[in-house]
Amino acid sequence: MGMDVYGRNPKNEVGEYFRRNVWGWHPLWDYCLDVHQNIAGKVECGHSNDGDGLGAVDATSLGKKLKLDVESGVAQEYIDARNEALASLKKELCVCCQGKGKILPKATFEELALVVSTNSQEVLDIKEKTCHVCSGEGYTENWAKNYFLRIEDISEFAEFLVNSGGFNIH
Repeated sequence: MGMDVYGRNPKNEVGEYFRRNVWGWHPLWDYCLDVHQNIAGKVECGHSNDGDGLGAVDATSLGKKLKLDVESGVAQEYIDARNEALASLKKELCVCCQGKGKILPKATFEELALVVSTNSQEVLDIKEKTCHVCSGEGYTENWAKNYFLRIEDISEFAEFLVNSGGFNIH
């Protein structure tokens, strides 16, 4: 799933359309909110695709500020701090096997019907197998590590904003 951002009155091709998948969009919008709350905070639903956005003046202003952030190193400092915080996150209990590292295979409808009809689980030859989510470790990386932010994302979004004539998120 992705977040599609459309320019309202684009000056050129760069301002027509901007897209990131959800793994890239949410950290990018978080950056905008964290660093430029006075502008990005005007968007009530920046993390959803319900059509919210900014007018031309605010979009251009935000875009210029993002460009300055990239040029001054502020954006890279934010990314480095974010990556350091993500790296320090501990692994989480696997939601699939609940930390056991093993799971029972799914039984077919016919196998379950046989268990019910005979009132005996011995009918099924139930053998645990290694959990496919955690590879038997019982723990997985913290989910937040799936979300990424790159300097290129901020730069491209800044260019889009300056050329968009305002935008809506869909």
